[in-house]
Amino acid sequence: MVTAIQDTKVIVTVDWCKKCGICIAFCPKKVLESDELGRVVVARPEQCIACKICERLCPDFAINIEVTKDE
Repeated sequence: MVTAIQDTKVIVTVDWCKKCGICIAFCPKKVLESDELGRVVVARPEQCIACKICERLCPDFAINIEVTKDE
């Protein structure tokens, strides 16, 4: 049985980020962007599908995806 995702929260710890852009490049829904200083920002949180690719690929462990599922 597939459970629908009720809420997905993308958390970026900016102080840990070294601005490599890996998360931005691999996000299939283009949820992440860089700001004018090159820091990662969550531009389109409503489009996140909680695939956690960004979380897994971040070499600095600066991204965390929190998912609340409808039980």
